[in-house]
Amino acid sequence: MTGLQKGFIALIVVGVLAAAAVISMRTGSGRGAAVRMADIDRQDLVATVTASGNIRARRSVDISSDVAARVADLLVEEGQNVEVGDDLLRLDRTQLEASRSRAQASVSQAQAQAAQQSANLTRQRREYDRIRGLWMRDSLLVSRQQVEDAETNLEVARANMDAAEYGVEVAEAALDEAEDRLAKTVFRAPIAGKVTRLNVEVGETVVVGTMNNAGSLILTISDLSVVEVVVQMDETDVPRLALGDSAEVDIDAFPDQTFTARVTEIGNSAIRPPSQNAASGQQQAIDFEVVLTLDPTDVELRPDLSATASIVTDMRDDAVAVPIIALTVREDSTRATTGETPEVEGVFVVEAGTATFRPVTVGIAGDEFFEVLDGLEPGETVVSGPYQTIRTLRDGDPVRREEELSDDARNDAG
Repeated sequence: MTGLQKGFIALIVVGVLAAAAVISMRTGSGRGAAVRMADIDRQDLVATVTASGNIRARRSVDISSDVAARVADLLVEEGQNVEVGDDLLRLDRTQLEASRSRAQASVSQAQAQAAQQSANLTRQRREYDRIRGLWMRDSLLVSRQQVEDAETNLEVARANMDAAEYGVEVAEAALDEAEDRLAKTVFRAPIAGKVTRLNVEVGETVVVGTMNNAGSLILTISDLSVVEVVVQMDETDVPRLALGDSAEVDIDAFPDQTFTARVTEIGNSAIRPPSQNAASGQQQAIDFEVVLTLDPTDVELRPDLSATASIVTDMRDDAVAVPIIALTVREDSTRATTGETPEVEGVFVVEAGTATFRPVTVGIAGDEFFEVLDGLEPGETVVSGPYQTIRTLRDGDPVRREEELSDDARNDAG
């Protein structure tokens, strides 16, 4: 036998062995691919969407200062409960009291000037009345020019009197402003709640915010009688939500507890508008803010705790259910269009050891199962894994349960 003949025979042997290996892999030693199977039955399904966020109080007040001054007395501690009107802290009043004193002096000065102008007005009115009376009795005693000058002096006196009165009003307004600024050195609780943030210490100077610079945030009071969870929801999930949807909330700080809540707010616009994304030159996800109100609980919650909410969007009782992993897609040659073969969703139904692809219509999705609207009936068996096997499985392929293959292996070993 020549070397060429030997090489040709070896090539044929390798091809036969490779074909046998492929067939063995697909049929499980000639008796079908090893797959997991699931029996179709009815069960209750719950569709949910999940999002993460943080805890916050429904009502909270950030307190900042309207005057710049040093903290003189700090009357509360972080975590302390306060009632409406309770004193929280006091600022140093020295400079503001001096400003009030100057304002009071300005009021006194303006009032004195007003009194002076009032006396001058009275004098000018008498002078005008005297000269005009003389002119009326005998025009030769005084001239018309004297009468007109007296009238002009009277008008000037009236104008000076008006200016003096306005000066009093300005001085009094400045005094009111000084007293208001002085009153703002004492901070009182605007709501009842807990001091959840305290950012100052005695001796520090608080500053007033401007258009370009934020002022000092002194403290935050939160009313924790109603607690909310604020989450960011992807735009694809928002249409599935409705006000009043129930939810379960897991809080990282309390891993052994589950809290209940309901959806109370759904954002109408994105947290970060697309225009901002365009300006940054980056394509970012569009998220909406969703607020859930927690049901009353005895657990003492704190703002800013991390939380994950699973919101129930739909429920089905006694629905025909198929494992999610069992669903796959195949080309639907019956609906082929111009050069393109559309895909159809379906499952592989097992009958007499053979997997047959069958299109199905699904409804809501639970954690592990799809609702089947059409295509399957309870009692039927479908291929439910492994995922890679389902991807390569073809209509009419023989299959067998994985556990049967394991039993055979054990028998061969015995």
